[in-house]
Amino acid sequence: MSDPARPERIDFSAFEAALRRKAAERETPRHGPPVPTAVASRSRLTEVELTWIEQRLEHWIRFGRIAQDRILTRRTRVMSFRPGAVFAFIRWASNDYGTITSRIDIMRAVAAGEPYTTLPFVRPGGDILLHVESWPKVQQVLAAIDAVEAAGVDPCDAAPDHWRHVHNRIAAGHQPRPYTLERHRAWLKRREIEG
Repeated sequence: MSDPARPERIDFSAFEAALRRKAAERETPRHGPPVPTAVASRSRLTEVELTWIEQRLEHWIRFGRIAQDRILTRRTRVMSFRPGAVFAFIRWASNDYGTITSRIDIMRAVAAGEPYTTLPFVRPGGDILLHVESWPKVQQVLAAIDAVEAAGVDPCDAAPDHWRHVHNRIAAGHQPRPYTLERHRAWLKRREIEG
């Protein structure tokens, strides 16, 4: 008769064997397109998962040069960016009582081995140039993006320092300075010199 105060030893060997079989199945190469993972993304592209549920959960890209676009479901897609690409990612969510979150992040996709900051829905992460929350501030960033486009510059090509400037000015409660064609030319010359 076993002692009730002392727990019985449980044999986990069958469970461990099942786990090993599952791991072996995952490592076996499959035919067909590879499933994207964070590890795979780190060596190639930065992936952004977008979900669109009208008036509930809306994620979208405001600007960016998209390298790949895959539709996963009716409401979900994955957009991928090459290393060095700058893009703006907007997230908005609400419930029955109103807006829960409004957020925009402007980031640079990183190459393998580069340091990065993790961000929900972005694999593996990116170099965050701007991060703003609350709809009035998001609208200020959208106006700054419109101003860059009005100057005749693609926001993807604008100086990364400009997006940092916009972030800092909005965080301090000030109006960001406009991005002019002269500032853009100066950035292009600086980039050329730095190589």
